[in-house]
Amino acid sequence: MGKYIPNAFNLIVVIYVALGSTSCSYGLAILGSTVGQPSFYKSLGLAMQGEAGYSRTASLIGAFNGVGAAGACIGAIINSWSADALSRKLTIQIGAVILSIGAALCAASVNVGMFIFARFFAGVGIGMLVTCIPMYQAEVSTPESRGFMVSMHGIMFAVGYGLSSWIGYGVYFISAGGSDSTFPWRFPLAFQAAPALLMLIGSPWLPYSPRWLMSKDRFEEAEAVLKRLHDRKGESNHETAIKEFYQMRKQLEQDRAVKASISTFEVFRTAANRKRALIVAAMMWFNMFTGVLIIANYAVLLFTELGLTGSTPLLLLAIWITISFPGNVITALFIDKWGRRKFMLVGATGIEISLILECVLQALYTGSTNAAGKSAAVAPIFLFICFWSSCFDATQYLYMSEIFPTAIRGQGTAVGMANQFAAQIIILVAGPIALNNIGWKFFLVMACPTALYIPVIYFFFPETQNRSLEDINAEFGDKVAVHYYGATAEEQDEYAQAIGIEEQGGMLSAKAALTEGVHYVEKA
Repeated sequence: MGKYIPNAFNLIVVIYVALGSTSCSYGLAILGSTVGQPSFYKSLGLAMQGEAGYSRTASLIGAFNGVGAAGACIGAIINSWSADALSRKLTIQIGAVILSIGAALCAASVNVGMFIFARFFAGVGIGMLVTCIPMYQAEVSTPESRGFMVSMHGIMFAVGYGLSSWIGYGVYFISAGGSDSTFPWRFPLAFQAAPALLMLIGSPWLPYSPRWLMSKDRFEEAEAVLKRLHDRKGESNHETAIKEFYQMRKQLEQDRAVKASISTFEVFRTAANRKRALIVAAMMWFNMFTGVLIIANYAVLLFTELGLTGSTPLLLLAIWITISFPGNVITALFIDKWGRRKFMLVGATGIEISLILECVLQALYTGSTNAAGKSAAVAPIFLFICFWSSCFDATQYLYMSEIFPTAIRGQGTAVGMANQFAAQIIILVAGPIALNNIGWKFFLVMACPTALYIPVIYFFFPETQNRSLEDINAEFGDKVAVHYYGATAEEQDEYAQAIGIEEQGGMLSAKAALTEGVHYVEKA
């Protein structure tokens, strides 16, 4: 993989900005361990599982997750405007500030109402970050390394999941020791802000997306950023950066001509764009209805229902979430080699098998005295995360960030994430209530759409592997101004001339000359 990464600066940028991803996943998952802290229930006046009045608690737990997802949905919608108007970079900075304030409010909550508001507020920041970060990573990456680079979002997401579960497990023993301290639930909620604040401190030194700079006609800045990000060792004439710049600008001119003929919010205005929007919407709904967030947020309740007590459910949750880290590493290492479709097809098939096994085992052994059977019912839950983390966790954000043209990438990713968070609202609000009322049958509810997902991926999801972001337009029937891969002889001549002219008068001179139809420039 190292040979595909142009330079260390490029890698540092995509990893550093992904600190915001860590805060997002931490915030999305932290309630999973919070509901395992006895002091949380006592502080907010809630009945614990097995106590009278728990049905109200189950509804409120769903509400806590639901309002967070609702806030994130709004954050994603804000991104559809801010990512283009303010820049990807500033949107990420604003999202980090909002998330950090929301985390502080969560930790300081003194009643249910305040906690609900705080979760909503933090959710807005999560929505802005989780929508914009993978888009930014995709736009600063080379075509050869894009899968690996955007997978850093998934890897750092896994880090956040792991931190939330292990911190939750560690502080549990404070309450288990008989302490009435609220630290076991307040500190983990506050810690959500730490990675975002660290990212915020260093964010002034992050470069703007070169594609966003071009969209604002800041071509000299875009040229400098591309050279710094994509210059390769031993490359003295900036050949890679010149080719990318040339393709980006020609595609920008063509996209502007198309955009001038349609109205605002063009993500829904052409058949190709509607197809893109439908694909990402379907992907996000199907992904959420695999039940990944049901397990991540309510695994403690699931394990308790299987007869596990004390710190064991929290420990199993921590191990389950930790598995997502090596899974995302597998994605990063092989997604550019094997392709996006193969990963998703294998993942959907494996998850379907896991859900069927879990459904059968829970139907047989939940509520029984068969300890071995109950233990066996834990295994498919762990099989599930192996397939999810290696095949879908990072891949969904990568794929969503790739298939939209630069001019509407902010709108397109907002559509995708808004649909994801809308699905989360339904899943997370219904989850604890459904588990409390229909138990194992809820896994059957998730297995049915997952079975349908497999043919949907096979027939409708195009491959984006080893294509520049501009080249991918051809997969949706759009015209590509000039191809980066598979360039015709004429296009190769254009690139060669651009590189030659760059050596004389700069990249901007090269593009200006070629745009005006000048095919030969005499050397001075």
